[in-house]
Amino acid sequence: MDRFDCVVVGAGVVGLAIGRALALAGREVLVLEAEPHFGTGTSSRNSEVIHAGLYYPTGSLKARLCVEGRRQLYAYCAARGVAHRRLGKLVVATRGAQVEALQAIHRRALANGVEDCALVEAAEARRLEPQLACVAALHSRQTGIVDSHGLMLALLGDLEAAGGTLACAAPFVRATRRDGGWVVHTGGDDPFVLGANWLVNAAGLQAQEVAAATEPLPPAHIPRRFLARGCYFQLAGRAPFSRLIYPVPAPGGLGVHLTLDLGGQARFGPDVEWIDAVDYTVDPRRADAFYAEVREYWPQLADASLAPAYAGIRPKLSGPGEPAADFVIAGPAQHGVAGLVNLYGIESPGLTACLAIGGHVQRLLAEA
Repeated sequence: MDRFDCVVVGAGVVGLAIGRALALAGREVLVLEAEPHFGTGTSSRNSEVIHAGLYYPTGSLKARLCVEGRRQLYAYCAARGVAHRRLGKLVVATRGAQVEALQAIHRRALANGVEDCALVEAAEARRLEPQLACVAALHSRQTGIVDSHGLMLALLGDLEAAGGTLACAAPFVRATRRDGGWVVHTGGDDPFVLGANWLVNAAGLQAQEVAAATEPLPPAHIPRRFLARGCYFQLAGRAPFSRLIYPVPAPGGLGVHLTLDLGGQARFGPDVEWIDAVDYTVDPRRADAFYAEVREYWPQLADASLAPAYAGIRPKLSGPGEPAADFVIAGPAQHGVAGLVNLYGIESPGLTACLAIGGHVQRLLAEA
């Protein structure tokens, strides 16, 4: 039976970043991925936004890892040639009643250590984006976009250069604690069994399932999972915007916002739909509600100009009507099982924070 120091379950952007961090620290690492290719789930079904760190409660893991990760990510992309662009973002209040919420976001951003973030009046916002309709805005210059696939390729390259290995089409089946380590069973067409000193569960949407198949983790330490599907719609033609445009956040998410890809193509999303099982279907009829929301800040949006693009699903730890939950990164000190780290609820800003999350997990293992 082959044995590794660390087995990481899940080869999304977070799993790859963790595997990279552990391999660079000198550990022998194997990353397991259930799908035939890495990064086909949440990591490839999002807005590809590099978040500044505006929204998250001060002192939370989301706030700290987002700000730290964003700084690391810009430097990493520049050093490794990963396509990205620091476009900036305007968070807009379209009604006077939203200005207080906008001011609260600004105060929180400053408390979180976000740089280059300022409230601007409507005239300044329209100078920046002439077709924008708002009564006030928050200008975040550190927000950007990144090629998520290129980022994952770079992380994988670093992992492998440091001696780590990726095994795709190797779904995790179960793990059992034995003789001071783990016995890990995989499935698929060519199942195998391996040993590990450390098991890191970075399985994203399937994190709770992986945890439930890990013995002897007590079920009380596995939080409930809620699935929030968000659909994205693509704009026909080019949008007359050079920055990302976000409304004041809506319950369950950040509202239907305008993002740009690296080619300048605009898309809108996501909406929020609570679902019971993983399903990436995009119902074209959901675009009907998008027009009214987008026209709050871009009145010129033309009829019949939105086409279905894709859907993403966020693995949330809080349900409808509940306050947004923080990331959970639980090691032996939290759940009492030696050699195990579980990551739950790694949704946005997980892409932005991936390098910082990798460093955080590496430190957990070093301190254990």
